[in-house]
Amino acid sequence: MTRRALLMSGATRIMIGAARVTHAARHTDEEDVTAPEDLMKEHGVLNRCLLVYEEGIRRLQAHEEVGPLVFYQTADLVRRFVEAYHERNEEKYIFPVFQKAGKLTDLVTTLLTQHKAGRTVTAEILRLSEPSAFQDPDAQKRLAAACQQFIRMYRPHEAREDTVLFPALRTILAPKQVEALGARMEADEKKVLGAEGFEKAVAEVARLEKTLGIDDLTQFTPHGER
Repeated sequence: MTRRALLMSGATRIMIGAARVTHAARHTDEEDVTAPEDLMKEHGVLNRCLLVYEEGIRRLQAHEEVGPLVFYQTADLVRRFVEAYHERNEEKYIFPVFQKAGKLTDLVTTLLTQHKAGRTVTAEILRLSEPSAFQDPDAQKRLAAACQQFIRMYRPHEAREDTVLFPALRTILAPKQVEALGARMEADEKKVLGAEGFEKAVAEVARLEKTLGIDDLTQFTPHGER
């Protein structure tokens, strides 16, 4: 083999090795994401839905142009991704751990109550954002009020889960148990949402943000007085 061929062969092996390392690192990163981290990540989708609601409310109250579809599609995403998947996982896998251990049971009871209340409010938002209902100015006011109720409840709800409940999970379960919990939740994601369920939810809420012109993150940066 010539010196040139040797160099090319060596370079090829290095490139293949680097690709394998990158793939392995990505695969390991995915496997290392724990159940609490997954749930916190999903809270990011919920928060972006709340931002869409806030902008919709602002436009309604300022008598600016906003259609019912923005509210309806956001509520539909909340119903499918947050309520039918995210919250069901909490109720199926997370809350029973605390109930069985007799820890943070008052908090879990409140969270469960709020899940139920949230589903009622989402159903109301879906009803009031139907085009036929949305034409009524009074319905628009009730829609804005329902969205505000949802925001007011879920901001502290998810914050309490992220800062109190999810971190406490590691004080009850061993690392291997937390890992197994994450694997079961991951399997449920594929069953309920299909492949790339989280990624699709992120893309969906991003499209809603773009519809309202709130997709550019820089617009939320305060610049102070000039």
